[in-house]
Amino acid sequence: MPNDPIVELDPRALRVRLDAGEAITLLDVREPDERAYAAIPAPADLFIPMREVPGRADEVREALARGPIVAYCHHGVRSMNVAAWLAANGLPGVLNLRGGIDAWSMVVDPAVPRYF
Repeated sequence: MPNDPIVELDPRALRVRLDAGEAITLLDVREPDERAYAAIPAPADLFIPMREVPGRADEVREALARGPIVAYCHHGVRSMNVAAWLAANGLPGVLNLRGGIDAWSMVVDPAVPRYF
């Protein structure tokens, strides 16, 4: 249901699921300049800046039909808002990466550059 809380996924748990070959799509909702600087490598990747999500919700719907989606941004705030907006607009089930790409860089993959 849209009023259910958004599930957050710890970066380590995401790494385990990706390593296991789970068909997870990572939804990057950051701005293009952030994306150009660093991204989380994944077999299935969808880049939709936060401001474009309402107009591109069909792309999210298509990705959800293939499997789980984990949204991320810099620290996890924008992606949480996107996941909540999607749920409220009929697309529940998008997970949020707790701590965003910054947490990923610190605890999973230090090769992914951090930025401030």
